[in-house]
Amino acid sequence: MALFKGLSLFQRLKHRSRALGRMGRALQLFVPMLVDVVRGRYRPVPWGAMAWMLLALVYLVSPLDLIPDFVMLIGLVDDVVVVGWLLTKVDRSLDSYRIWKEGGDIEQA
Repeated sequence: MALFKGLSLFQRLKHRSRALGRMGRALQLFVPMLVDVVRGRYRPVPWGAMAWMLLALVYLVSPLDLIPDFVMLIGLVDDVVVVGWLLTKVDRSLDSYRIWKEGGDIEQA
């Protein structure tokens, strides 16, 4: 029984590590994408990624939270969870830019 619980925990940790990887990739790729869009090197503009990132930034600095920050640890955890989820959305929205950046063939509009 404990083996199954450990396996389940391992699978959950593995899933979480993929989410953390996606968040890191989103943060590393967003600024270069923004520079390429502003300089006109990359089209079409990934509006979805920009909207998700803006929403993440607004949620992070907004005084309105799901759980107020004055509730010590739990208040900060909800910020991490919500912003992390939004950053995984940013990463998914940047898939076509990632392919373009790696030299892949993607149709430019």
